[in-house]
Amino acid sequence: MIDAYINELVQEKKIPGAVLIVQKKQRRMLTSSYGAYTGEDDRELAIEIDTLFDLASLTKIVATLPAILLLMSRNQLMLNRPIQFFLPEFKFSTITIQHLLQHCSGLPADLTPVVERHHKRDIMKEIFASEVVCQPNEQVLYSDLGMILLGKVIEKVTGKSLKGFVEQEIFMPWGMHRTCFQLPKHNRGLAAATERVSGKFVQGIVHDEKALLLDGIAGSAGLFSCAEDLAKYAEIWVGTRQQNVIPYQWLKLAYTEVFRNRGLGFEVWMGDDSTFCFGRRWSKGSFGHTGFTGTSIWMDPVHQGFAIFLTNAVHYGRKTSMRSIRERLHTMIYEKLLI
Repeated sequence: MIDAYINELVQEKKIPGAVLIVQKKQRRMLTSSYGAYTGEDDRELAIEIDTLFDLASLTKIVATLPAILLLMSRNQLMLNRPIQFFLPEFKFSTITIQHLLQHCSGLPADLTPVVERHHKRDIMKEIFASEVVCQPNEQVLYSDLGMILLGKVIEKVTGKSLKGFVEQEIFMPWGMHRTCFQLPKHNRGLAAATERVSGKFVQGIVHDEKALLLDGIAGSAGLFSCAEDLAKYAEIWVGTRQQNVIPYQWLKLAYTEVFRNRGLGFEVWMGDDSTFCFGRRWSKGSFGHTGFTGTSIWMDPVHQGFAIFLTNAVHYGRKTSMRSIRERLHTMIYEKLLI
C-alpha cells in the first residue's frame, strides 16, 4: 500500500522519486527507493537507497540543534543567554538562544525582498538590520533568520566553522559519514538534482539561496545527506542507539521543552494543531521537521519509531503537494507499520 502510493506519486509527476526508511525499535520495517531524476548533464538517473539529498531545513535539526545542545551540555551555552552576548551586532537585547530555537523571537520568516539565486547580497548584514514583527514569546513564526544566527553563535563559541564543528563533533562520532556541508565536487553527481535554473538542473550545490550566498554553510540550510545516515540520527533520538556525544537528558529536552507546537528546533505534535502535516495518528509528543526540497524526518518516542522520507519534489518546480503527501503517507506508515 505504501509502495503503491509512492509509485503513484512518481507516475503522476508529483515527485520525481524518493527514499523511504521506516523503523520501529530495532526492527527495520521498510527500506525502499523509487523513481529517478534528471541530472545536471540532462541524463536520467535512478534514485537509490544511498542517493544524497539536499536536506534544506532539516539542517536546522540535524546540524544546528545538536551543536547547540552539545555546547549546552558543556556549559558553553545557556538557553536564556541573549544572542547579543555572542553577536554584538544583533540589536535586540532580549532575544535569547531559546527564542531562536523555538521560532518565537519575533524575527521575520525571511529577508525582504526574498533572496534569489543570482543576487549579490550581504546576508548577515541584512539579518542584523532586520526589524522584529512582534515581541518574543508572542507567537511562533518560523524563521530562517534565527537559525542562521544560531549557526553564527556556534562559530563564535567554538572558534570553528559550523561545518568543521558539526562534522567533527557530531557526524563522525554518530557514524553519519555521508552527511556534510559543501558537497565535494567529485561527489556532486551522487546527489539528487533539485530544480532547473538557467536551463540546467542544480545538482550537489545547495538549493537554498541564503545558504548559497553564505558559501553553502548556514544554520538554516546547506546539509547534504542520505537516508541511512538520517536513520542513525533518528535511532539516537528515539533511544534505540547508544552514543556518548550528547547526554540523553539534553536530547530529550529538545522535544519536551515546548512552546505551542515548537520544541527546541523540532516541530512537536501536541494533538491539537491544525497546521500539522505528519498524520494525526502518531503519538502525542512525536517530533520532527521538514525541508523545502521535499525532505522530512518524523520520530515517535512512545513507539521508538521513525520515518525518513527524502524526495527532491522541487525538481518539478516549487509549487509542490508535499504537505498533503506527507499527511497521507505518515498516516499510512503509522497505521500499517508502527502500531
